[in-house]
Amino acid sequence: MRPEITLGFDTSAAHCAAALLLPDGSAVNTLESMEKGQAERLMPLLQDLLAQAGIGWHDLTMIGVGTGPGNFTGVRISVAAARGLALGLGIPAQGVTRLEALAHGLPRPLLVAEDARRGEAYVQGFGLQTLETACLMPVDALPAAPYVTGSALSDGLPPALPLAEAIARIAASRPARARPAPFYLRGADAAPPADPPPVILP
Repeated sequence: MRPEITLGFDTSAAHCAAALLLPDGSAVNTLESMEKGQAERLMPLLQDLLAQAGIGWHDLTMIGVGTGPGNFTGVRISVAAARGLALGLGIPAQGVTRLEALAHGLPRPLLVAEDARRGEAYVQGFGLQTLETACLMPVDALPAAPYVTGSALSDGLPPALPLAEAIARIAASRPARARPAPFYLRGADAAPPADPPPVILP
């Protein structure tokens, strides 16, 4: 039986983040900040991370991927990469939301509130009696909680782990699930074109 090695990665925000969870429980992390270009950078970054750890693609036994909420294009990039790698390598891929990853390793009861812009936040409670399901809500309507974390809050707890490492650890702890899918809490910003479509000649 192969040693368990999990690759976790995320491009749901202005970054490419990745981590390898090794058989001894240690992790190797990498993070590159970028506003755009994640589609071109993700696979070379993952290859570099594997090489740094002396790991080959076929040594992997699990993939964990951040499914959002976050940047629409970024989420799709990661999820598509995870599905393709899982299919090509014949290993499972697990989707982990950004809110779950931020909550990992922090005390409960916990409120996670990530900045969603426009005065709103992506919110989920962990160990709270409310907000057990992730939702979008105004920042000025956030409820009080014994512990809080997330970029929508100025005085919250820092994450216990780098985002990609938390994704990898959560994925490694779960039984096999359905293929990962993007997790959106807001509709797409893109609007359909105003011009009529071209006429298709017979």
